[in-house]
Amino acid sequence: MKDLLNVFKALSDETRLRILKLLEHGELCVCDIVAALDTIQPKVSFHLSALKEAGLIKDRKHGKWIHYHINDSDMFRRFLLLSTFEKIPEESMRKDRERLGEFIKNKTKEKVAVAGNDNG
Repeated sequence: MKDLLNVFKALSDETRLRILKLLEHGELCVCDIVAALDTIQPKVSFHLSALKEAGLIKDRKHGKWIHYHINDSDMFRRFLLLSTFEKIPEESMRKDRERLGEFIKNKTKEKVAVAGNDNG
């Protein structure tokens, strides 16, 4: 019963729904989510922890970064998330997706610039 309560509690917060909707399209690191939501890292980490505790997301450590993705190993949670995602209008996520896209584009440019400097 506690498991079920954790799932619904995690889904009852707008910020957590926004995070899940961002993760719907693939894995993201904390810095990506912070940029997309235009908020601070401790707040995002708090919400990620609640989502992870509810079994809705998983994490993967890669170097110094932790990447998060939807946990699709549990059928109940998968169907619940799919049902939730279809109820969230894409328009409500437009600004988050724009910020995320801009952040990732700039992050990619920085990586290319650093790699170019390492070769010279």
